[in-house]
Amino acid sequence: MLTGDALFIGDVGRPDLLSSKGVTSDELAACLYDSLHQQLMTLPDTTRVYPAHGAGSSCGKNLSSETWSTIGDQRATNYAVQAMTKEAFVHVVTEGHSLPPAYFSYDAVRNREVHEILDEEASPSPLALEDVLRKQRAGAVVLDTRDPNEFAIGHLSDSINVGLAGRYAEYVGGVIQPGAPMILVTEPGMEREAKNRLARIGFDNVVGFLHEPVAAFVANPDELSRSRRLDVAELERLVESERDLQLIDVRQPGEASKGVIPGAVEIPLTRLNERLSTLDASKPTVVYCAGGYRSSIAASRMAAAGFADVADLLGGYGAWSVATAR
Repeated sequence: MLTGDALFIGDVGRPDLLSSKGVTSDELAACLYDSLHQQLMTLPDTTRVYPAHGAGSSCGKNLSSETWSTIGDQRATNYAVQAMTKEAFVHVVTEGHSLPPAYFSYDAVRNREVHEILDEEASPSPLALEDVLRKQRAGAVVLDTRDPNEFAIGHLSDSINVGLAGRYAEYVGGVIQPGAPMILVTEPGMEREAKNRLARIGFDNVVGFLHEPVAAFVANPDELSRSRRLDVAELERLVESERDLQLIDVRQPGEASKGVIPGAVEIPLTRLNERLSTLDASKPTVVYCAGGYRSSIAASRMAAAGFADVADLLGGYGAWSVATAR
């Protein structure tokens, strides 16, 4: 059985992700309860279950890394299909979720539309630096998919860093507007993967990639910017010396509930775009997350939006909590 987003291994689907006019998440949860108990869980225990997602997806809160299971295993181990009333089920499956990625409502519409089949073998077109800059001036977003430390050393001004090694497509969907033309900067040979992973969330307007980026950077240093990445000691000195410092925590609410750096404003990365206008772009700003991946994304997005002095914290909240516990 291919269970899509209804039944996962260890979890069930999130009723709050579907953009349905006039239908609440509680009503959708009640429908999910009926689908599970009147249909899926009536099948024999030996029925194999193949869900659409696994660990790392935002579509559930307890997803397993296993790729398949059985109805019997789920009946025994999945918290969401245990015996309970519909009211109890609605409460259980609608609480404790992370904020949904910003692009989900866009995808809900796109999934109902006719569109071309993705050609996973096709690579985006190589572009010379002058073509990249011309397209960027015309409104294209330069998306740098390299490691945050490599990005910090040097990158095209106003580009946004979302490392390919992390939850790449999900976070691109959180900081870049759907439909925006994108130009990729990647490690050699990674252009096609970067393009394909974006297309799987409906972000298929990749107009090309920067050809031989290292050579282009070396030959055109005036087009580059560097990013500041602070360690904990540097952050502590900055907090003491800079009265106007904006400290931004871009983790999810569930993470921040376990502790934040004093004075931080909580703005989850998935809500950064809509909250940028509430911040002062002229003030010195430091961004942090759990370990440093999301903070580089946020800092680059803010720099591209005109924040004059923005840095991120190496090691994130984890490094700060270890350092301050000594």
